[in-house]
Amino acid sequence: MNRVIKEIIVVEGKDDTAAVKRAVEADTIETNGSAIGEDVLRRIALANERRGIIIFTDPDHAGERIRKIVARHAPGCKHAFLPQEKALYKGDIGIENASPEAIRQALSELRTESASETGEISWEDLMEAGLIVHPDAANRRLLLGKLLGIGYANGKQFYKRCTSFRISKEEFMAARKQMEEKLGE
Repeated sequence: MNRVIKEIIVVEGKDDTAAVKRAVEADTIETNGSAIGEDVLRRIALANERRGIIIFTDPDHAGERIRKIVARHAPGCKHAFLPQEKALYKGDIGIENASPEAIRQALSELRTESASETGEISWEDLMEAGLIVHPDAANRRLLLGKLLGIGYANGKQFYKRCTSFRISKEEFMAARKQMEEKLGE
């Protein structure tokens, strides 16, 4: 029996809706890609007020752009992140390619964005962890983003996610230690 999700899940398209419904019992709103219309944004805002929403977009540049647009219109919404390797099929990255297990896993590790962007993680913490100004910074952010459940992002966006999702110093340091063990440091 599929798990029932009370919030409405915001996805990019019909194939994503089908993949989500194979994994869980949930209602969805489709953005129809990155050309999100005002009508869709109004429905998302209403859904967020009434039931709450979970933004679940593809782990690529277009999906990240859609996530930002939707989050601006739905304060306090939840985010689900799917690692790229779990969304990949024959060179195509998308939620529609993920297994039901991967989708359930992503939906069980939700992050809620905070209105305040002051957190425990500093820019210096990112530098010390080699997440910025480091020859392998992108790979390190990819791995640490996966461990923290906040997905991949560039340095500035990674910092914003750490603060807006209120990643604690303890949580950050534990994930950093796991990352360094995986990288053999």
